[in-house]
Amino acid sequence: MGRVVGSRVFRRLENGARGAALSRGAAAAILCDVAKATQMVEKERGRMEIFREFGFEAAHRLPNVPEGHKCARLHGHSFRVEVHVRGDVDPVLGWVMDFAEIKAACKPLIDRLDHQYLNEIEGLENPTSEVLARWIWSRLQLSLPGLDRIVVRETCTSGCTYAGEDE
Repeated sequence: MGRVVGSRVFRRLENGARGAALSRGAAAAILCDVAKATQMVEKERGRMEIFREFGFEAAHRLPNVPEGHKCARLHGHSFRVEVHVRGDVDPVLGWVMDFAEIKAACKPLIDRLDHQYLNEIEGLENPTSEVLARWIWSRLQLSLPGLDRIVVRETCTSGCTYAGEDE
């Protein structure tokens, strides 16, 4: 949204710079747009994103892949999960949230997943990274204000990011 306001200000200034004098009303409108853009930028400056990373070991198989696909066979991963929280930095504490709060909210989930066969957990019958990220999100969104995204990595080179868009 800040870009839209900034673009509008730029267009007005550009049009005014083509030789035509700006009316008092046009000048006031530009100043108003500049003030709005400045407020938006200042508000975003106070926002910060923090994250906590967790790991767990689990086995799974993907039941819906084509016949012969290697992921149809039982196999395991050393999963890595990042839980990202976005918010304003508290002016007194100097943080968005205590990392211990994120850990406490995630501990029951990680305990539920660690050293398990994911397909046997309700909601994870087809435990792709995408399904797992959405499953974790749905269980954290009420207990973690400012939850911004979940990153699930099933290998060091493969994973997904979920930001709750379809919730």
